[in-house]
Amino acid sequence: MADKLTQQIVEALSQAAAEPAGRPLFAAKSAPGLFPAAAKLAAQKCVRDGLLTLAATDRYTITPAGWEFLLAAVNPKQVLEDFVRILEVRQTEVNELLDSARSMAISLHGLKDAVTRVLPQVTASRVETREPLGEAILAQLRSRSAAAGEDCPLPDLYRRLQPRPTLGEFHDALRALHSAGAIYLHPWTGPLTELPDPDCALLAGHGVAYYASTRTAAFPRAALMEAHA
Repeated sequence: MADKLTQQIVEALSQAAAEPAGRPLFAAKSAPGLFPAAAKLAAQKCVRDGLLTLAATDRYTITPAGWEFLLAAVNPKQVLEDFVRILEVRQTEVNELLDSARSMAISLHGLKDAVTRVLPQVTASRVETREPLGEAILAQLRSRSAAAGEDCPLPDLYRRLQPRPTLGEFHDALRALHSAGAIYLHPWTGPLTELPDPDCALLAGHGVAYYASTRTAAFPRAALMEAHA
């Protein structure tokens, strides 16, 4: 029993000597420990005799007394050989981590280079190419007036715009054109319950605008540009 107890203590002290940061006293699923669960007597003796000390939360390190016990119980050459073997394993682990870090750095550099090459193309493709909304609305109204000679319902006008803006953009452009004197907005005169496509209608003053037409009078170019914003 004494020989087995001593062997358990020596093995634990050897592990503690190779782990300056310390290890848990007992092995667990998440981390290796200095003693197996069945070696409670050996663990208690090490702590009681001051061979191990609690250095951090649940981590024990070897003490000077533990070093004396270890070197007295084991041939120092054997201890040195064990440490060299552990050092070689750790060096291999460090080299693998360094290789992984270099590979990640190369990959990161490649990604940055790819982004640098692609970004100008993406930026260039985002240049606004569609006709300004105010001008597109006026062009549709002029075409409608010439062809049908009547006011244009706002739902029809909205559906004719390509690419189609949001309803908010459409309404903002109509308000700006109306304020600039470029278009007339005409109200819906029937019951509101019979209003087709009410989402396209526009609240104007105290009424609901549902038709639009162009004005024949000239209007400032700067006012038209405001409708494009």
